[in-house]
Amino acid sequence: MAFYGIASNLVNYLTTQLHEDTVSSVRNVNSWSGSVWITPILGAYIADTYLGRFWTFTVSSLIYVMGMIMLTTAVSLKSLKPTCTNGICNKASTSQVAFFYISLYTIALGAGGTKPNISTFGADQFDDFNPHEKELKVSFFNWWMFSSFLGALFATLGLVYIQENLGWGLGYGVPTVGLLVSLVVFYLGTPIYRHKVRKTKSPARDLIQVPVTAFKNRKLQLPQNPCQLHEHEPQYYINSGKRQVHYTPIFRFLDKAAVKDGNSGRPPCSVTQVEGTKLVLGMMLIWLVTLVPSTIWAQINTLFVKQGTTMDRSLGSSFQIPAASLGSFVTLSMLISVPMYDRYFVPFMRSKTGNPRGITLLQRLGIGFVIQVIAIAIAYAVEVRRMHVIRVHQITGPKQIVPMNIFWLLPQYVLLGIADVFNAIGLLEFFYDQSPEDMQSLGTTFFTSGIGIGNFLNSFLVTMVDKLTDRGEHKSWIGDNLNDSHLDYYYGFLLVISTLNLGAFIWASSKYVYKRETKEVNEGCIEMDSKALEISPLGLQV
Repeated sequence: MAFYGIASNLVNYLTTQLHEDTVSSVRNVNSWSGSVWITPILGAYIADTYLGRFWTFTVSSLIYVMGMIMLTTAVSLKSLKPTCTNGICNKASTSQVAFFYISLYTIALGAGGTKPNISTFGADQFDDFNPHEKELKVSFFNWWMFSSFLGALFATLGLVYIQENLGWGLGYGVPTVGLLVSLVVFYLGTPIYRHKVRKTKSPARDLIQVPVTAFKNRKLQLPQNPCQLHEHEPQYYINSGKRQVHYTPIFRFLDKAAVKDGNSGRPPCSVTQVEGTKLVLGMMLIWLVTLVPSTIWAQINTLFVKQGTTMDRSLGSSFQIPAASLGSFVTLSMLISVPMYDRYFVPFMRSKTGNPRGITLLQRLGIGFVIQVIAIAIAYAVEVRRMHVIRVHQITGPKQIVPMNIFWLLPQYVLLGIADVFNAIGLLEFFYDQSPEDMQSLGTTFFTSGIGIGNFLNSFLVTMVDKLTDRGEHKSWIGDNLNDSHLDYYYGFLLVISTLNLGAFIWASSKYVYKRETKEVNEGCIEMDSKALEISPLGLQV
């Protein structure tokens, strides 16, 4: 609620209260939102290496609360806001802008320790070795995101209305109080939480050690049989509580790190260490093809909102729908779709495929990306229609209302909500599930950083498109006056790159090999059924 209470309407605050232009406001929203989703890399590293998830979340949540209090102060005190006289507003002073953005980025810093750790801490409460709890864990991320969507729904319906009609101070004060209440609720459960024990002091060390050792051994020949690579005895894993990971034939250049009697001058890496590095490389490949979908998602709180402000938002004779409130339909479609997915779709597909998840993690992502392409295609068609209405009625003024109901935008919002049930929840579960055992907080940051980079990418695209198209007699595709721009061209551009990206995802997913952990040993060598490897949809098999 706190995050979406800011993000969903920030572009309007920047343009109406701080008087920024459209491109600058979109760029600044994307930069802040991108930072919120990028800082979890630092928070996850601190959690996995030093403090653990509980204490990292605790410290970061206090920083988050401090940022919310500062932001509420920034929008409440007259001395921290630009003054207006007879409808003419002064430009915000340097100190006013600085305090506002310091508040925003304090929140981003706090989010760095909360976002990657609270969901993984929740997943840690399930015991993978208990069949009943393991079955429950399959649904955990669905219901985790469901609860997050409830907060987002209140933000886009209630908080946005409060901000625009009752005041920005109250609109930011409510989520600040809500955040404090939620932390009290969280800490009430402290005595009964399970805390996952860190088995490695520096879990990310293998990501450096394995490639370096493989490079030093680059001139050595790999054995014909992977069983001849170095691996610890089964008793080592029993004593340490770690899990042994199957050998896989992908990224074979890394296998040289496990060659016995190598040239590195130190004991060789184990197959399990090498496979952990392979998992991260495989996830990076999938991560790369999630950046464009994250860019599409960034439109919801930026250009979709500005597009909505130009349309007929009247509901009845006196009520005006806040443009940002249409984002609530993204959340509503999610809230309706999650139970349907979890209670009907998964059991139906489970009966067909035998997969506890119903479909594989990558199949889930693929379905979400397809729906997203359809959504941006509809957004393009609606904008073409809006431009047609503008020409027919000869509308040119930036504040003229286009006689076209804002609910024309509804299908693109709803479809993006349904798409997120597949790709947002799917990505969070995929990166948690496929990460090396001691790097699951860091693994989750693949999800958050993808969203962050997507926001930065959208900021870059908006800036470059504006510069390249605003030349000579040509109008910018994304000008301050959207009634005299070509937003339809920009949406068409997004449609093309998202379609190409879908093809890239299909290729990347065809190359990906799921993580398979086992304790089955035959004569000191891990047995692996290659057929099972090709068809197994499970991310975790013990």
